Amino acid sequence: MKKVLITGVLGGIGSALALAFREAGFYVYGLDIQDSEHHQADRLIQFDLHQFSTNDEYRHEWKHNFNVLIPELHVLINNAAVQLLDSLAGLKLDDWNHTMTVNLTGPLLLSQHFLETLEEVNGCIINIGSIHQQLTKRRFISYATSKSALIGLTRALAVDLEGRVRVNAISPAAIETDMLLAGFDGNQGALDELRKIHPVQRIGAPKDVAKMALFLASENSGFIHGANLTLDGGISSVLKDL
Repeated sequence: MKKVLITGVLGGIGSALALAFREAGFYVYGLDIQDSEHHQADRLIQFDLHQFSTNDEYRHEWKHNFNVLIPELHVLINNAAVQLLDSLAGLKLDDWNHTMTVNLTGPLLLSQHFLETLEEVNGCIINIGSIHQQLTKRRFISYATSKSALIGLTRALAVDLEGRVRVNAISPAAIETDMLLAGFDGNQGALDELRKIHPVQRIGAPKDVAKMALFLASENSGFIHGANLTLDGGISSVLKDL
């Protein structure tokens, strides 16, 4: 049985990833800062990616834990992310640093730790980016920068690792998760407008991301390497008239 490790497994996209990979026959390890009895992973591991990225003692402890808990791995999916919004004038350095450690440094360190394990089985790394790496909005300074850098990391790792481990990214646009819906605070009219401005006339579903991740993890995508696959319902092709 192939093994996959998914960070941020309790979120909307993380849950869909876990369910899809389980249905495809994978054993799913899920990492999340929260604990929960309700999850789609075969094994949920409570884990703090920010601490892993900033605390030497915590990182050393968890490298040992990973060696014991996950001795074999075929796919690493760096999905966990934080989104702390503010304008330039109000942006706090702690929020900026926290965003970078979770969204960028964490994926780097996990990729580094599991490199040899993935290489042994011709495995792959999948980074979950965002449309904000290309198109963004006000107050998304930290988030957009981190996702842009994550795509740069994806390409750099693909070149650096050559034939050892495949590395790709998926950059979704609006995905209908609890986090997205909470941001609209029940404003159904605004949600309907968001759907209409996507040429496919809908918002993405978490399972759309999961299906693309499964494809990237399959042998059929063996020649896809260093790619950033845009999953945006066509919105990045839209030029709106005023």
